[in-house]
Amino acid sequence: MTVNDPARLRQFSIFARLDDEEIDALAAQLDTKQYLKGQRLFSIGDEGGSMFLVSSGQIELYMLDNDGEKIVLGASGPGDLFGEMSLIDNQPRSAYAKALEDTEVFVAVQEDLTNLVRAHPDAALDLLAMFSHRLRAADERARERGIRNANAEISQLPTNLGDRLADLLTKAASNIKFTYFSVFWFASWITINLGLIPFIKPFDPYPFGFLTMVVSLEAIFLSLFVLISQDRQSAHDKIRNDIEYDVNVRAELEVRDLVRHMDEMEQAQLQTLAKLNTLETHLSSEIGKTLTRKRETANSTGDYE
Repeated sequence: MTVNDPARLRQFSIFARLDDEEIDALAAQLDTKQYLKGQRLFSIGDEGGSMFLVSSGQIELYMLDNDGEKIVLGASGPGDLFGEMSLIDNQPRSAYAKALEDTEVFVAVQEDLTNLVRAHPDAALDLLAMFSHRLRAADERARERGIRNANAEISQLPTNLGDRLADLLTKAASNIKFTYFSVFWFASWITINLGLIPFIKPFDPYPFGFLTMVVSLEAIFLSLFVLISQDRQSAHDKIRNDIEYDVNVRAELEVRDLVRHMDEMEQAQLQTLAKLNTLETHLSSEIGKTLTRKRETANSTGDYE
């Protein structure tokens, strides 16, 4: 069905420079389509080659990431257009479009746009401006919704030689092999300095003063390095907790959105049932009136049995 009121095309900026005759000619070429709330206009991979102009209602444009999560690219209301990329390159659709409410759109094919640009080159600038605006909005939304990678952010934290050394020593000291090495080292030190090996002269006799100093220094430095490593680990845990909190908030918002959609579906069903009940009551009333008139007619003619 073509556009029944050519003046409605004036709400679109790309048609602002057309005169009345050109508007009438364009209106005769465009198709008008109606979509119910929740109805999908097209999906990724659908055949392109056409552009949609929103006359009334609201359209949501979105994509799905690798995890199946919806990425909202934007919404188009009265006076907006979408699907123009597929119209220009004649490639399959690169996004999904769904009606957020009962919507009416005008559909323009590639030939319509070609004739418009040839007659009014300035209209191409309006299209380019819309492309730029939509790309910027999509980039901004992608940055806002992007879930951070904890490992990537942790790897980007600044480190110095002391931090790396602390991590290395803490990792080594927490290994069971370090315990085995310490037991072997202490046992060897004590055995040698007790004179239990005849051909080796003790260098730190009992009560092992030098061993005590070495062990004390080792404990001090290991404690310091462990504290440094724990402080860095606390910073890492904070990043992970922040990301986990962000994910939980997003999940809660998705659940709320799902509940809202379910409520809307319930209200729509109740409204439909109410309309059906009203229609049933009206039909029953009309049928009753018809039967009454037939009885009266039959009684008046004497044919009613």
